[in-house]
Amino acid sequence: MPLHHRSKRDAYAVYLWISGAGSLCFSLVFTVNLFYHVTRVELNPLQLVLVGTLLEGSVFLFEVPTGVVADVYSRRLSVIIGYALIGLGFALEGSVPRFEAVLLAQVLWGVGYTFTSGAEQAWIADEVGEDKAGDAFLRASQIGRIGGLAGIPLSVGLASLHVTLPIVLGGALFVGLALVLALVMPENGFTPTPPAERESWHTLARTFTDGVRLVRGRAMLVTFLGVSVFYGLYSEALDRLWTRHLLDIGLPGLGPLEPVAWFGIIGALSLLLSLGTTELVKRRLDTTDRIAILRTLQWLSAGTVLAIFAFALAGHFGVALAALLAFQVVRSTSGPLFMAWINPHVESKVRATVFSMASQVDAISQVAGGPVLGFIGKAWSVRAALAASGLVLSPVLLLYTRALRRERAADAPLVAPVSLDS
Repeated sequence: MPLHHRSKRDAYAVYLWISGAGSLCFSLVFTVNLFYHVTRVELNPLQLVLVGTLLEGSVFLFEVPTGVVADVYSRRLSVIIGYALIGLGFALEGSVPRFEAVLLAQVLWGVGYTFTSGAEQAWIADEVGEDKAGDAFLRASQIGRIGGLAGIPLSVGLASLHVTLPIVLGGALFVGLALVLALVMPENGFTPTPPAERESWHTLARTFTDGVRLVRGRAMLVTFLGVSVFYGLYSEALDRLWTRHLLDIGLPGLGPLEPVAWFGIIGALSLLLSLGTTELVKRRLDTTDRIAILRTLQWLSAGTVLAIFAFALAGHFGVALAALLAFQVVRSTSGPLFMAWINPHVESKVRATVFSMASQVDAISQVAGGPVLGFIGKAWSVRAALAASGLVLSPVLLLYTRALRRERAADAPLVAPVSLDS
């Protein structure tokens, strides 16, 4: 087999392995970490919000600098550093049940996430080629859900022995993942900036400026970041309040099992349904057809808004559960399609930076939108806050409609510059 074909195959396999192992580790931690915060660390509601705000603030501050590092030096190195920091953060969080330790852990794993965000997607796009990147995103999403599903019962089982066990183990496994990647992760499709041209922060600033100039000059990338704004504005409140809403409605009994088992069941159902939905989309959707991708994203976004409203207004557990699962499935399916749509519009040399800009926009939007929607929940009701989050998300439908018109009018992958009267 030719060397370049073997390299592509190896990179594809490593990417799928990263997705599966990383999702398993995240599932180990996130299945029980909120329960740990409340019962073991005994955080009050304000402290719980501050934990999330600090996490998103860390992502906002470090997303672009770490993305530029990936574009200038090495995507592979950026991913390895990222998973090591994520692991150290979770290990600290589970080992020291204090508010201050939890806050520091959010900074560590939040910064680690920014090293992987953008760099991981840009790395695989460079290794396998843009034409195969869309399929890689979808397949990795499926593998990730399998890994996440496997992590749920493992997390619940370990937490039944001691609630900190899955969190500490998840952190240790992330560090192990970083060490393994240092040995097996290839990087053949990326050309770093030559040493003679590396001018420290000057080079980093120039790469960042190139990314900003690219975004400003292309209407489709402006739309991309605009969608990221609304995704961030609505999501923080929903992610923090859905558990409270289900508890307010009331959880049915599960015999000898504790009520917390419902959240493991919900996580497992969500992953299984998402896995099937993504496979259906992968088989029926041409991921090189940007118009078809955009049309699918528009329908998925409409489904997300409707599911949020249904969940907010539900007064029966069965209805709320169905709406919640529908929301989680359509949101998870949208993620890889969102990346596949914008990938051809971004040049390789600034791809990680532009992807990181989108994550940064999402993070600061969560910081801005979460407290406002949280105030609505406190002043009126959790239902009102959830319904408001659906309203906040709805403008993405107009943005996708505009993007569809532009894609249909464009003959080339790169769209025309934004005009002053557009």
